[in-house]
Amino acid sequence: MTFGEFVKTRRLEAGLSLREFCKLAELDPSNWSKIERGLFPATAKRDILETIAKIVKLKKGSDHWSTFFDLAYISQQRIPDDVYKDEDVVSALPVFF
Repeated sequence: MTFGEFVKTRRLEAGLSLREFCKLAELDPSNWSKIERGLFPATAKRDILETIAKIVKLKKGSDHWSTFFDLAYISQQRIPDDVYKDEDVVSALPVFF
């Protein structure tokens, strides 16, 4: 599942249309539609991501919260920040890549 698919699913589960969601998040519906379709990556701004997560009713610290941020990083082609906190994983990264 991509970041856009994940958020779209959660948005629909929250009963929000694309336009309602974008109004709450102060986002452009045209650009957000492209994110949901996987044409654009997620924003890299943590505060915007947290706002989006709250709008789609993700509980901070939950598995869905973690998945949301992991998928955001993946869509940006970045390694999630929490991965860097695990020394065993960091030591294996050069081998992995």
